[in-house]
Amino acid sequence: MNHQNLSAFIWSVADLLRGDYKQSEYGKVILPFTVLRRLDCVLESTKAAVLAEFAEKKKAGLNPEPFLLRKAGQSFYNTSPMDMRKLMGDPDHIRENLFAYVQAFAPAVRDIFERFEFVNQVERLAKSNLLYQVAEKFARIDLHPAKVDNATMGLAFEELIRKFAELSNETAGEHFTPREVIRLMVNLLFVEDDDILSKPGVVRTVYDPTAGTGGMLSIAGEHLAALNPQARLTMSGQELNPESYAICKADMLIKGQDVANIVFGNTLSDDGHAGARFDYMLSNPPFGVEWKKVEKEVRREHESRGHAGRFGPGLPRVSDGSLLFLMHLLSKMRPAKDGGSRFGIVLNGSPLFTGGAGSGESEIRRYVLENDLVEAIIGLPTDMFYNTGISTYVWIVSNRKPANRRGKVQLIDASGFWRKMRKSLGSKRREMSDDHIATVTKLFGECVEARLATLFDAEGKEVARHVLMGGEAAPASPKGGKVKIAPLSRVFANEDFGYRTITVERPLRDDAGKPVLATKGKGKGKPQPDASLRDTENVPLAEEVEAYFKREVLPHAPDAWIDHDKTKTGYEIPFNRHFYVFEPPRDLVEIDADLLKVTDRIKAMIAGLAA
Repeated sequence: MNHQNLSAFIWSVADLLRGDYKQSEYGKVILPFTVLRRLDCVLESTKAAVLAEFAEKKKAGLNPEPFLLRKAGQSFYNTSPMDMRKLMGDPDHIRENLFAYVQAFAPAVRDIFERFEFVNQVERLAKSNLLYQVAEKFARIDLHPAKVDNATMGLAFEELIRKFAELSNETAGEHFTPREVIRLMVNLLFVEDDDILSKPGVVRTVYDPTAGTGGMLSIAGEHLAALNPQARLTMSGQELNPESYAICKADMLIKGQDVANIVFGNTLSDDGHAGARFDYMLSNPPFGVEWKKVEKEVRREHESRGHAGRFGPGLPRVSDGSLLFLMHLLSKMRPAKDGGSRFGIVLNGSPLFTGGAGSGESEIRRYVLENDLVEAIIGLPTDMFYNTGISTYVWIVSNRKPANRRGKVQLIDASGFWRKMRKSLGSKRREMSDDHIATVTKLFGECVEARLATLFDAEGKEVARHVLMGGEAAPASPKGGKVKIAPLSRVFANEDFGYRTITVERPLRDDAGKPVLATKGKGKGKPQPDASLRDTENVPLAEEVEAYFKREVLPHAPDAWIDHDKTKTGYEIPFNRHFYVFEPPRDLVEIDADLLKVTDRIKAMIAGLAA
């Protein structure tokens, strides 16, 4: 059963709820019942053995939990003689029996249903005389992992959450990330470590501070399992949305992960993994969301702990907290001497360039670049995410760069690597194919400069693309067509993104036009600056300030000088500028010829109508 069929079946439960529930409330019923049925099916084959073990250990006065976990073959169990199908045999007591059944789960599972506020929904369904009908609908569907694997189940959950979020006008994309974006990020995280990860018995940790429904953690686990079935990946995460947290925790339970590693709460104000360090990390924090609600806690940590805390480099403006998550991940990196870490984070364009020298954003960029932590930034196509069509970028950050990457940052423009989806999902109209992901992964893995050659036929239609590595020659253009060459991958030195902002002063002049001299202070006897003529210039770090000043300023303002006390160092990454290709306008003769053809055609059409 594919995830579309599964979500369509589950969605049919909405027909029962219509009238008694608002559309925006459907998810409060359907999501917990889907999780309950999934867990019910997972435990089905070991049910009898678990019940027998429970009775035996209880009779012996022993703590049954470790024995039950072993018998269940999972990290959870249920000690009730009931299951979803047996519940259907007693319609008159469905409410009481359902409560008893849920209470018989292991504590970790009960927490999941508490986050769903399942008790409230069961009471409401019972009062509406809908409880039996809804439960019976779910009892009929088989959600055993043998029939519906974890990947399909995860996609079904995401499809349901997206639909419910749209109905309630919520931001669906806050809960999950498109699967192909996660696959790309996971490929980039692991590609340089394939040899290490292929060793038998390797154990690695992965963390997502904005876990959502657990999609990033799941795909990281699947990738490593495919690379090395003997490898073990320990997953950890934190999530703020109760329903997403519950689904993530249920998914981790079924995968055999320690669900104590999945924490509920706000990552920025209440770090659920304080002091922990991880090998790999992934995150898709909310884009452009203000952090005013947690401002007090974040500022306190910044001011009191500095670099010993999470937010030492600086604080971004309150209107966008995405760089706070970047710094949070930096604080979770293992020291390089202990093996180091690598993480991927999805950000919008703002963190690349917002804020001038000395601002919080610039200081954060300065920290990661001067400490040689940024491996690559990949520009993604627009219209890739469910809740926004804006440009997005994947940052790959590591404190264990291989030798060929040290002191460098690779920029890859993958904004043209997309195909149109057959059916749009919210704002998502495009997706990356497996070939697109493989190309970007190869460019990153080899850390080389590359160009993209796009071939157009005589009518201007794109007919082919070729990735040109290094100095590879461009292909011949089609007959009557042309070849467009654009940069695809570029490698820069870290300092290429740095600059000094210098303050250029001009003298204050009296009515006679003579400079006014200061009469006291350290500037005594020197011309006073005229605040109205004050200006600033950004000088690249690679260039001498005085040389720049003599070349760019003095020819136009011979009386100017630099106030060195006001000089600040800043960093920005003007991504699009480095991939811009100037296309000269068409020749005027060609344009006039085209206009003449169009005019003649219009005249002929008018003449035909007049006749």
